Amino acid sequence: MDFDDNLVRAAAEVLAIAERKGLTIITAESCTSGLLASVLSQAPGAGELLDGGFVTYTKRHKTRALGVPAELLRRRGAVCDEVAVAMAEGALARSAADLAAAITGVAGPEPDEDGNPVGLVCIAVARRGFPTERLEKRYPAIGRSGVQQRAIEDALAALAQIARR
Repeated sequence: MDFDDNLVRAAAEVLAIAERKGLTIITAESCTSGLLASVLSQAPGAGELLDGGFVTYTKRHKTRALGVPAELLRRRGAVCDEVAVAMAEGALARSAADLAAAITGVAGPEPDEDGNPVGLVCIAVARRGFPTERLEKRYPAIGRSGVQQRAIEDALAALAQIARR
């Protein structure tokens, strides 16, 4: 798959920072369906620095694979900052990676089963020994792939920021 050059450059920057700091990365994705891990895999050094990723599209799989509390998903739905944080922290807990990025949201074309609008995306980045950072984004009507691309851009920026600490 061909990715936008800006995404590949941003992924390369994240991996360069991670390499300088001796950090490895894992992803936990829902609405981006593994595209964040895929774009990271395009950057030089990915073979050494990208541990892998979780694609947890359903609530049930978020609970089974990442330990996201089922009660949280029942109470808040899959698209909220608490779920993004639980996904990122769950990915760290279930891997040897040092950094994790999680993305959950509604890429479209329709609102999700909980009534969340298209374009609502929650991102969390976690680093062992540091507080987990979270972002909530409300992207405009830019289509499914547009929402996914913007979410990946924002996740890469957040990963770079937390990796620099």
